[in-house]
Amino acid sequence: MEQKKIDRINALTALARTRALTDAEKAEREALRAEYIAEWRRSTIAVLENTYVQTPDGAKRSLRELKEQKKT
Repeated sequence: MEQKKIDRINALTALARTRALTDAEKAEREALRAEYIAEWRRSTIAVLENTYVQTPDGAKRSLRELKEQKKT
């Protein structure tokens, strides 16, 4: 997400603390927040999908493999 959009979320939040937001401002803030959360989720999932755990026997397994292994 662009820093400009994050700054706008912060500006709207600060404004909301001083006065009530208009309906247009509320809608803009919610849309920006939803975009921010979606980007955060994509980023977090990408990190977790590329995370490996080294087991005591020296093998490296992805978190997905470990999860599937525990199911069985």
